[in-house]
Amino acid sequence: MILVIKNGTVITMDEKRKEKYENLDIVIENDTIIKLEKDYQGKFDKVIDATDKIVMPGLINCHTHLGMSIFRATNDSLNLDDWLNKKIWPIENNMTDDDIYYTSLLSILEMIKTGTTCCADMYFGCLGTLKALKETNFRILFSRCLMDGDTKGEEHLEEFKKLYKNNQTDLIKWAVSLHAFYTCSKEYLKNGSDLSLELGLPLHIHFCENKSEVEGIKKDYGTLSNALESTGLLRNKLLLAHATFLSDDVLNAIKDKDVSLIHNPVSNLNLGCGIANISKYRDYANICLGTDGQGSGNNMNLFYHMSLVDLLQKGLYKDPTIMNSYEVLKMATLNGAKALGLDNEVGSIEIGKKADIIIVSLDNIESYPTVDIINNVVHNTSNINVDTTIINGNVLMEGHELKLDINEDEVKENITSIFKRLDV
Repeated sequence: MILVIKNGTVITMDEKRKEKYENLDIVIENDTIIKLEKDYQGKFDKVIDATDKIVMPGLINCHTHLGMSIFRATNDSLNLDDWLNKKIWPIENNMTDDDIYYTSLLSILEMIKTGTTCCADMYFGCLGTLKALKETNFRILFSRCLMDGDTKGEEHLEEFKKLYKNNQTDLIKWAVSLHAFYTCSKEYLKNGSDLSLELGLPLHIHFCENKSEVEGIKKDYGTLSNALESTGLLRNKLLLAHATFLSDDVLNAIKDKDVSLIHNPVSNLNLGCGIANISKYRDYANICLGTDGQGSGNNMNLFYHMSLVDLLQKGLYKDPTIMNSYEVLKMATLNGAKALGLDNEVGSIEIGKKADIIIVSLDNIESYPTVDIINNVVHNTSNINVDTTIINGNVLMEGHELKLDINEDEVKENITSIFKRLDV
């Protein structure tokens, strides 16, 4: 199968190319990009005309909880601790695998419609999420969230090992996901780190999301750097979700390590956690982006979250030169791929990489005129702009029309039934 995307303005995110965007035709054979050239005249099975549209790599959401879509925009006043203990965890305890199938499916459809082609997820009820992933052919770095604060740590580990053994595909890669320092004992964190190394998998963990968590870690470990070092986590390919408050000692400890910081600006603002100083952190680690679950992040439209990244840093520093749109777009594409260990496969449009591509139209009133393409993509793009979404060469949405055998009304009906039954 040869698919050709013709006549588009292509933002390749390939830093070896001289221009940030070019008029190119993209030739895809099965799942792989095989040619990038002007006015392709070769053979094809299908053509998508991208005239007057932007063609770019699909976005990569590095921190999600796909099963949490029923909590969308339900928190207007709770801090992180109260939100988890009084609202989220009590309800989650009553969710079934079937519930999590539908809630995960809703999240995946939302990402497809808003231009995200890959994510990193940690949650439970994984059988439900895996079913949704396989039905949609979505790319993911997946895991069962691990913790021993509920006294079932060993059960969680065994469940993860079984899932990992039986569910590896080209689109489903795995990570070891430890929930957080406040829900995992020191021994459990060490065991998770050892398992990550044994299996050759990245390690994904919440870290320093708010001030109270930071104080708790310091109380238990002395310093933030000692927390990572004494548990062995700095040996791992490490994804630190949130990392809102990082001290100089931990920044120096992660420098030159394989560490990525996952910035979740909307979630951090919504829960009153604060603003991560990523303009400083970028000198010490790879910075990528996440939406978190919809309960704190409100939505999974990574374009919206990207815009806030840029604006928050300029406001924090009172300096409009501190960050630019291209750097933010890189966080949502190439940097995300690097964080997930997928940068040889996705994150940019290059010959030999997998065809994870989106097509964006900027002719609506809210984004017209497009004078600066990159700036407009980062700041004025939403679901109404995302025309086509392609993952691994599969066209999952074209012309705003979902190409999956999924009844969206049926999904919504089931979601309604779930949140009413659980009294969300």
